[in-house]
Amino acid sequence: MNIANASIHSNDFSEQGRRHTSAEIHQYQDVIALFDAAFNQSENTRLIKGAGEPEYIPANELCDFHQVIFAHGYFASALHEIAHWCIAGKRRRMLNDYGYWYCPDGRTEAEQKKFEQVEIKPQAIEWAFSVAANKAFRVSTDNLNGTEPDTKAFTLNVHQQVLNYLRDGFPPRAALFIDALAAFYATEALSPAKFSLPEEWRVAMTKAGV
Repeated sequence: MNIANASIHSNDFSEQGRRHTSAEIHQYQDVIALFDAAFNQSENTRLIKGAGEPEYIPANELCDFHQVIFAHGYFASALHEIAHWCIAGKRRRMLNDYGYWYCPDGRTEAEQKKFEQVEIKPQAIEWAFSVAANKAFRVSTDNLNGTEPDTKAFTLNVHQQVLNYLRDGFPPRAALFIDALAAFYATEALSPAKFSLPEEWRVAMTKAGV
């Protein structure tokens, strides 16, 4: 999806991510290798480092495999685009950028709310990928030139979706890639404790009965 991954409106809520943030540990080439090993043969899909904005391009007369293209070699961008791919159904994976609605930076309040609803599930999966890779995670509200987003509310929605996935199970391709990342980075199985929120948020949520 066409979304800025270096968001100004961002927070790192991963306890593991705060301990290890070295760029030397997290190389995009490793993500490409892991993705290709998991999905090149089974799904005829490859992860591609792009020179511009992220995009998904299904196989066509010019290329006989599907392409998940991420931005500029950014590790976080690769995880984000894989997350979108993991929740796209078979029909959507035959459409450029999955046929998703997208409104660029500069969104109104109503457009921003619609944008965030589309982003909750992929960003929850991206968060899980990040924890499995022992990498800092940052929510992205991506609206620098429009209505100021409610980053806290969006983060809480993403966090709740993570908890739902932990309870009910991740989409199959996402679960497979979480296992691949965890094996490569030698991380433990995911659990709610690994997806932390700031203490003051937890206190406020407890008082509110959330």
